[in-house]
Amino acid sequence: MRNWKPFLGLLLAFALVLTACGDDGGEDTTAAPAATEAPATTTKAAPATTEAPETTTTTEAPSEETTTTTEPPVVRADADLVIWADDTRTPAIKTFADQFGADNGLTVAVQELGFGDIRDRLVTAAPVGEGPDIIIGAHDWLGELVSSGVVSPLDLSAVAGNFSEASLQAFNYEGQTYGLPYAVENIALIRNTDLVPDAPATFEDLEEVALGLVADGTVEIPLALQQNGNGDPFHNYPLFTSLGGYVFGLNADGSYNPEDLGIDSEGGLVAAQSFSDWAEAGLIDIDITYDIMTESFGNGTAPFAITGPWALPSFEGVNFVVEPIPPVDGGDPRPFIAVQGFMVSAFAENPLFAQTFVLDFMATQEAQEAIFAADPRPPAHTAAFETVAAGNPNIQGFGLSGQNGYPMPAIPEMGSVWSAWTDAYALIFTGSDPVQAFGDAAEQIRTLIAGG
Repeated sequence: MRNWKPFLGLLLAFALVLTACGDDGGEDTTAAPAATEAPATTTKAAPATTEAPETTTTTEAPSEETTTTTEPPVVRADADLVIWADDTRTPAIKTFADQFGADNGLTVAVQELGFGDIRDRLVTAAPVGEGPDIIIGAHDWLGELVSSGVVSPLDLSAVAGNFSEASLQAFNYEGQTYGLPYAVENIALIRNTDLVPDAPATFEDLEEVALGLVADGTVEIPLALQQNGNGDPFHNYPLFTSLGGYVFGLNADGSYNPEDLGIDSEGGLVAAQSFSDWAEAGLIDIDITYDIMTESFGNGTAPFAITGPWALPSFEGVNFVVEPIPPVDGGDPRPFIAVQGFMVSAFAENPLFAQTFVLDFMATQEAQEAIFAADPRPPAHTAAFETVAAGNPNIQGFGLSGQNGYPMPAIPEMGSVWSAWTDAYALIFTGSDPVQAFGDAAEQIRTLIAGG
């Protein structure tokens, strides 16, 4: 994982909803925790960590939006080019779709579905000729969409230089690219500037400051990092990676290698011991839920929080900054990132038109900024990101935090990871041997993967 290429020349990332990186998005195989609205990926298999005040299961991954409609379109619209999008992005996309149609003498329809309906509807409707030519969706849908044969590879070579490396890698599945990214998001450190005016240079400094503020009675919670009563691999991942841990290694093409599980790697076990030490010191508390995190930071009884853009509305009464989590023992924290983008159906009636629209219209800075205006998540397009970040320090902070992030794995094997990994954290936080806890979890995960 250390070979992961950073976000192409800048600080990228993202900012807002993904219902649990995996749901609403998707049952894929990459379910991760859900935390409150959610980054943009969806899969179902891990603790919920990105869904607004919802931090339920511990085996469901952060997922994309889960908005659904009562009666999504059942048949393809009567048009030369059909696009499926949710209500948030539809207005922005329609402007460019209308222009594309006018320029090429085509009829173009943008059909509105709940984000949570798009993936499942594509799988069932596309093979029978009722699906769209293009969808907007989350990168961690790819496990299901590719295995179902309903999306086509896209050649992004002509535009790839305009996008962050990590956002492009998110749509790499088994060595091929299946989507044009438009938004990225991840978690970062949120610091109360009244309580802590200067950014800690290291995580060790953060720990000293945070515990000191508790000791003198200034705050009640040193670090608002949700664990939901059992452990949260999604929110813990930046700290885990900073010490050399990783979930899966990477192949030469940047895709995930399910045969290289890093939870019990040398770095993974070092991280396990560190989480045990942080719990014993009182820095990290198993009982911190999403609600406790937002309430404590929002009312000034916690100086630091580690969370995503979906939580910012709860902090309106606090003077804060968004910034990268500082290095842990010299290692850079690398959060999971969730990416959204445009995908072309393998059953598109007009595949050439579809690809042309995606590559010539939606890959432009203008289009990416328009989508940001409709749905403020940091753009994957680097120039668009720089433009919006220049006037939005929160977007810039999340971007800096996610510039070296790892895309949430979209491979099926990720579905075997979350539950055992969550349980391992729970054991650590309740006093069990951290090395044994992570070692046992890794063996359980390998057994599950081997069993299919």
